[in-house]
Amino acid sequence: MSGHSKWHSIRHKKAATDAKRGKLFTRLIKEISVAARLGGGDIEANPRLRSSVQTAKDANMPLDNIKRAIMKGTGELPGQSFETVIYEGYGPGGVAVIVEALTDNKNRTVAEVRYIFSKQGGNLGESGSVLWMFDKKGYVAIDQQLISEEKLLEVALEAGAEDLQSEGDSFAVYTSFESLESVRQALETAEIPVLSAEVTMIPQTEVRLEGKQAERMLRLMEALEDHDDVQSAFANFDIDDTEMEALASS
Repeated sequence: MSGHSKWHSIRHKKAATDAKRGKLFTRLIKEISVAARLGGGDIEANPRLRSSVQTAKDANMPLDNIKRAIMKGTGELPGQSFETVIYEGYGPGGVAVIVEALTDNKNRTVAEVRYIFSKQGGNLGESGSVLWMFDKKGYVAIDQQLISEEKLLEVALEAGAEDLQSEGDSFAVYTSFESLESVRQALETAEIPVLSAEVTMIPQTEVRLEGKQAERMLRLMEALEDHDDVQSAFANFDIDDTEMEALASS
């Protein structure tokens, strides 16, 4: 899971920049609206909405923005209607890639995502072509400076977490995706600050990349996650930590 974990760490370091550019807020507003449309505007009765609202609060999104996003989702305010789409494909070296997007125009989005893949030597695949290579899990990031590994392990396992790993300067708590919210709430009740919490896709096997293929793979991931309609992208690449850090900062 080294490549996957290191990419998580790099993404979180970039989160502040994304927030400044407004990209993070745009994605969160879409997710909140879709969650409200599908499950209603009651945060307590809608787990997906509750999770997306908490993520928005963690990102310091103004409460008025959150409220308007919910009202657009429930139809109380006019707004665009977004739908969830999943794209599967292959990156450099045959790396399996999953892309989750929210769009109001599927034809436009699929054409743009296909172009991003082809530009970096990849291609879109058929539905179901790579999804089976991943396990859907919950992921919670905790600052290592704020708690000991022993204490975090105790609280997390008690709440139903499955695994705890060290990722750079943070701990990664992995859960079943159904248990993500209950584990997050247990950590917060124990006064353990959560850096981020999200549903993720964990690869069952990984493809080792280096050199030009590694560089193109990271460019592909960055281009996908920079696309306005893309909520998240997952891949089963493994790149040496030193090389990945150097490529990500270049």
